[in-house]
Amino acid sequence: MESVAPNSPARAMQGITLMTGAMLTIPLVDGLAKHLSVGYSPLFLSWARYAIACLIVLPVAAAVHGTRLLPAERRVSHSLRTVFLVTAMTLYFLAIARIPLATAVSAYFVGPIVAVMLSVIVLNEQMTFRKGLSLVLGFAGSIVILQPGASTDPGILLALGAGVFFSFYLIATRRAAQDSDPLKTLAVQCAAGMVFLTPQAVLTWSVPAWNDLLFFAGLGLFSVVSHILSIAAFRRAEASTLAPLVYVELIGAALIGYVAFDEIPGVPTLVGAILIVAAGLILFQRQGESRRSGK
Repeated sequence: MESVAPNSPARAMQGITLMTGAMLTIPLVDGLAKHLSVGYSPLFLSWARYAIACLIVLPVAAAVHGTRLLPAERRVSHSLRTVFLVTAMTLYFLAIARIPLATAVSAYFVGPIVAVMLSVIVLNEQMTFRKGLSLVLGFAGSIVILQPGASTDPGILLALGAGVFFSFYLIATRRAAQDSDPLKTLAVQCAAGMVFLTPQAVLTWSVPAWNDLLFFAGLGLFSVVSHILSIAAFRRAEASTLAPLVYVELIGAALIGYVAFDEIPGVPTLVGAILIVAAGLILFQRQGESRRSGK
């Protein structure tokens, strides 16, 4: 049972906290994918991520829900969100095989901008000053890090495309998550994603080496964790509230890039990270004030 009323400040705060956790987990998936992309096709890795997630999620969903482990409601939204996420993830994996993680994530962050606009147009959510300010600060931070120049690497274009499809995924997730159980939502996402990506996996098939199996397992496990957190978040808060928090991912990506790949963050990355943190704190502060005032 839910412990807080729907649409309450406390419920929104839960959504913000869950989304922040999801965004800090995703860079672990990206780091593993970048590491594995040295020896495996990004297209194969996209499929492997879903296949391994299926091995984790489907048995749990079957144990909890029996034969009714897939949602019966909002099937169009569930199908669309899976297609959007599969496309976004595949484009992103292709991007991070070519460019640094922090650069890829910065270009990818066109997604929250599009998502907030769509949430107002499609979902009739209210655009507030704090949401807009959070969005502007997050976008400014990613631009500072990206430092767009005259020439554009193809990897950046791939990351931009991934961001656009990710914005579609955020909106579809908000629709699908409102009435569906999070575990069922994740189950259909994993199963459908694996099916959609099987043809490209067959064309780029590689037998994983024994010493890479742990990395493949982490690819699926952290993916499951990040998506269950984000799905739960969208059951509690509006898409326009959660979308700016996607910028938190950049901080994790910069850390993973530094620790695992010797991609040393420069001054622009640090300045951009400060702006992104400020963007997230604005949302936390607003929800905290609303919760204390009982509004």
